[in-house]
Amino acid sequence: MPDLLIELRSEEIPARMQRKAAGDLKKLVTDALVESGLTYEGAREYWTPRRLALDIRGLTARSADVREEKKGPRTDANEKAIEGFLRAAGLSSISEAEVQSDPKKGDFYVAVINRPGRPAEEIIASVMPDIIRNFPWPKSMRSGAASARPGALRWVRPLQSIVCLFGPEHDETVVIPFEVDGIVAGNVTYGHRFHAPEAITVKRFGDYVASLEKAKVILDAERRKQVIAHDAANLAFANGLELVEDEGLLEEVSGLVEWPQVLLGTFEEDYLAIPAEIIRLTIKTNQKCFVTRKAGATDGSLSNHFVLVSNIEAIDGGKEIMHGNGKVVRARLSDAKHFWNRDQGDLPDLDTLKAAAAKFGLDLKKPLDQRMAKLDALNVTFHAKLGTQGERVQRIRQIAARLAPVLGADAALVDRAVVLAKADLRTEAVGEFPELQGVMGRKYALLQGENADVAAAIEDHWKPQGPADRLPEGKVGLTVALADKFDTLTGFWAIDEKPTGSKDPYALRRAALGVVRMILEKGIRLNLFELLSTSWSSSVAHRDPLSVSIGELRQAGISIDGSDDTLPQRASRLVKNQDRQQVMDKLDHYLTTVVPDLISFFHERLKVYLREQGARHDLIDAVLTPDADDLLMVARRVEALTAFITSEDGRNLLAGTKRATQLLAAEEKKGTVIADGISEELFRLDAERDLFTAIRAASAAAADAVAGEDFRSAMTALSTLRAPVDRFFTDVLVNDEDAAIRANRLALLSLIRSATGTVADFSKIAG
Repeated sequence: MPDLLIELRSEEIPARMQRKAAGDLKKLVTDALVESGLTYEGAREYWTPRRLALDIRGLTARSADVREEKKGPRTDANEKAIEGFLRAAGLSSISEAEVQSDPKKGDFYVAVINRPGRPAEEIIASVMPDIIRNFPWPKSMRSGAASARPGALRWVRPLQSIVCLFGPEHDETVVIPFEVDGIVAGNVTYGHRFHAPEAITVKRFGDYVASLEKAKVILDAERRKQVIAHDAANLAFANGLELVEDEGLLEEVSGLVEWPQVLLGTFEEDYLAIPAEIIRLTIKTNQKCFVTRKAGATDGSLSNHFVLVSNIEAIDGGKEIMHGNGKVVRARLSDAKHFWNRDQGDLPDLDTLKAAAAKFGLDLKKPLDQRMAKLDALNVTFHAKLGTQGERVQRIRQIAARLAPVLGADAALVDRAVVLAKADLRTEAVGEFPELQGVMGRKYALLQGENADVAAAIEDHWKPQGPADRLPEGKVGLTVALADKFDTLTGFWAIDEKPTGSKDPYALRRAALGVVRMILEKGIRLNLFELLSTSWSSSVAHRDPLSVSIGELRQAGISIDGSDDTLPQRASRLVKNQDRQQVMDKLDHYLTTVVPDLISFFHERLKVYLREQGARHDLIDAVLTPDADDLLMVARRVEALTAFITSEDGRNLLAGTKRATQLLAAEEKKGTVIADGISEELFRLDAERDLFTAIRAASAAAADAVAGEDFRSAMTALSTLRAPVDRFFTDVLVNDEDAAIRANRLALLSLIRSATGTVADFSKIAG
């Protein structure tokens, strides 16, 4: 079967766009071919800084013939209906249609349309121009003389040539000619921009790859990455160094070169006094180079050598390239050293910061305290509707103060960590490298003699940044991280800026997942409803007064009892003379609507987390109720239920319980009378008495175990119901002719449902 080779060669393709663009090309082409009736055995995409390529193997040479029937109106339909049918079916006369009969609907017209298959060459030539013209680049441009014409081609950078070859693996291939903005598809490509700019005639994919390799172009991006990683590691080893690996940088650099040449640069050792994180980011961000460390180094320190990747095989062995890169790196490191030193000095306007310092209990003799005071004094905005960074820090302080005793953290250290947590946002190092927020705060905190737990919390309060990121290490860090995320979530819920679909501009899903991870992985018990209510109250002073809840006023020490007494002074100031009942109604909205909605959002993140840990979705749903606000207990219930339901007793009890609940639900739906309580006088069989006795004992034991948060023991207690439930359904006819006996037996089924419901809703469990 024939193969298809496509290459779209551009002046340049930004590294960050290459992988996705190649994937888009593969999907667009293969989808279009399949939609046109062709099939293929396999397809693989390739990319370099100047080209996208697609290799499709085993493509059918022709699409299949298609016979299609379009049903039309009845034969006695009016003339307009028949004319519309003819237009839709592409018929010129009703005589071209067939008449079919239906016993119920009578005779009606049918258009039989036979579409002969088309050659693959024709299909490819018809779909490729539209794919190229409408290619989904994030950013594109028009270029050349043709760009002035309406509808001119837009491409990420000027499109220079198109290769489109079709044919069998071993015989002659043919060019599929089509034209896009004056560029005609052919069989000619070009190699390395400098080393091999001559034209290369291509026959098929195999010689295409080989010819490019001879022309100093490695087509496969994964192979370029392997070459860079291997050569860089070997070069470092040969110089007594170790390469500091960076997968993201490796991906980027492989998209910058077609013929990677690895070289070793150097800079003065004096710059090693700068923190390693700054050195690494400076060299990575500005020069796209890898840093190294001395062989065997474990303290995080770096060497004064870096690895650079050139796209040119220089005749001088790369000496000039290394020299030029070294000059730029030294200039950048000089700037970084300046930032580092400036951040440790005093700000020039300390007299203007006294009010801010007093507000946060800051010591203006310390550089990091000065930066926090400056952050507040400048009224740096966190969000237009949520106030400044200084106001946010005050809110986080209040939330953290409530969390500290729950987590067993030192309250004074927690407060100090919160006060300094955002201070490094005003440092020059973080201004240049925002990625270092928290990291630099920790370093500057240690330099000015802060407690080690406080310094660690300053860095860790941003964590975790994702599902694979580490959690804060100590209790102080955990407390500050949770407080920070709770403030973020309650704040954005307050202004109705919730995630929608795939859009989450404020990373609220990530924040909620971070909370879930900390609670579950660190074993933290929190009452979410209470905490979210109080978290909201910490931002009372920064919001429209009518958005404040009754619960918040109470948390702020304001007595609201529904009497005719006037509101206390603070409440009066907040409500600003609005109608009291209107205010009270709006205040209550938060506790009744916003908090439950936010808890539901946490539930969704919890489900995602537990499913990724291997929990079954039905078991999660069986345990998770809308008002569940202790996420750790939910997780432990799911764990216990998982273990129970996979045991033989668990499976059998599940079957019996589901039978009981289904029968009970059916009778409830029919309106059958079910007794309010159990009457032992109405028992007629030992199976009824035994089940009633077993339910009372199991319910009491399970309830005690649940109260003691011993969910495995609760499951064990319920497992004793297996035998009596089985015997009940074997020996007892529930729908007895005697209405009183039937109602009593249905009440027994209700007791089974209630007993198992103490640990889970068994009706939601599959199986």
